[in-house]
Amino acid sequence: MNSRPTVLAVDDEPSILRMLSIELKEQGFDVLTAADGADALALADVHPPDIVLLDILMPDQDGLDVLAALRSRRDVPVIFVTAKDGGSDRVQGLESGADDYIVKPFSAEELSARIRAVLRRWAGRAKVARVVTAGRLTVDLVANTSTLDGKTLDLTRTEWSVLQHLAANAGRVVLNSELLTKVWGPEYRDELQYLRVWISRLRRKIEDNPAQPSVIKTLHGIGYIMEPSLDGETVAPSRA
Repeated sequence: MNSRPTVLAVDDEPSILRMLSIELKEQGFDVLTAADGADALALADVHPPDIVLLDILMPDQDGLDVLAALRSRRDVPVIFVTAKDGGSDRVQGLESGADDYIVKPFSAEELSARIRAVLRRWAGRAKVARVVTAGRLTVDLVANTSTLDGKTLDLTRTEWSVLQHLAANAGRVVLNSELLTKVWGPEYRDELQYLRVWISRLRRKIEDNPAQPSVIKTLHGIGYIMEPSLDGETVAPSRA
């Protein structure tokens, strides 16, 4: 990551773009701005950003479509910054592939912290692509093994499948429906209580305090996230 990461801010309100440009530059970022999806895609092709801030409600092409178009071109982290504050809006935004979801209004400090957290997670994802460490837990996705303090964990096939999918997506929110579909099949995508039971069983084997988990964290109503450790420390997840 560069010392001054480049942020592409996309919003159809000029006042929002001016505010983002001023505040983020003061927070240590280089900033590009675009007023609509077409301009954003063209700008991203010429000057690839490190991260994109994307409004959802825009004329001609909404943020969900812009996100899909961006990801078809290159793998880039995206944070939705929007006035849509409903729980279903948040779930839809994260389900579409966004890395975080911030509701207007917000403080410059919060936005900066969220951006840096997402950038750390993306850097960590590349760094721990095959062996994921989260606190005392290590998951080797090549050897299909898991250890706690160097000792092999005794996991059932289902527990391993849940852990494996979370580790393979370390640093990213895994939606409840995604985890249920991946581990048990599409017919289980709405069986939230089923998922909670297995997450609870897994936590009892890997967490210091299952009642206050630090390895597998819950985003209530959305899903779960495993944060990889970076430089020996576990990064706290942003709150979506």
